[in-house]
Amino acid sequence: MAFSAEKVVMADTFELVPERFDELIERAVAALRNGEVIIAPLEHSYAFVGDAFNHGAVRQIHQLRDDARGVASQVIVGDSQMARGITSEFGDTLQSLITRFWPGMLTVNVAPAKGLVWDLGDARTLNEISIRVPKADFLRRVALASGPLAIASAALAGRPAPRSTIFFPAKQSDYSLLFDGGDLTEGPFSTVITVKDDGVMVQRIGAISLAELREVTPNIGIPA
Repeated sequence: MAFSAEKVVMADTFELVPERFDELIERAVAALRNGEVIIAPLEHSYAFVGDAFNHGAVRQIHQLRDDARGVASQVIVGDSQMARGITSEFGDTLQSLITRFWPGMLTVNVAPAKGLVWDLGDARTLNEISIRVPKADFLRRVALASGPLAIASAALAGRPAPRSTIFFPAKQSDYSLLFDGGDLTEGPFSTVITVKDDGVMVQRIGAISLAELREVTPNIGIPA
């Protein structure tokens, strides 16, 4: 899907300055609770963000990106307590890992809590969700105030994750607010692990090395 060049209306844009964070967090939370999609910075790129429990907002994120059917959004949470509320497997090993690496660049694939009414884009067919507490202060605080957030890179599927806000043209209905944190530094992807009853498996090494993970849990598995 290409962004239309006709009748382009820029979303309301707010510069992220620390002295205005409280006001801007209120604006973001109000938009999210209204089912709207916003754009905000993570550590190294900008992301589309919506309420993880709002099916319409999550669907809009996938439409903006032109995602294939069955692609699930990642979930951002504000802290480990919020993560516990949406997952079913939270043992001592996972607690040790997130104590060391959250907030930060560790993404955890884990089974969702039973009874959650949400669809992250996979029609609720997947048996795990990907969650993270970001170090990016603005989005972490938005998640603390609003609850779990569905996120995806603010780019068409397969395109590089954007590190600036130079180009986010869209129709007014596409997203409502853009929070501009300036040009973001280039950096590695998050490290991804999967946590199950039978242990922890590395899925992708990124910002956190295998050696660092093994300092916390020496028996962590790696794909064959």
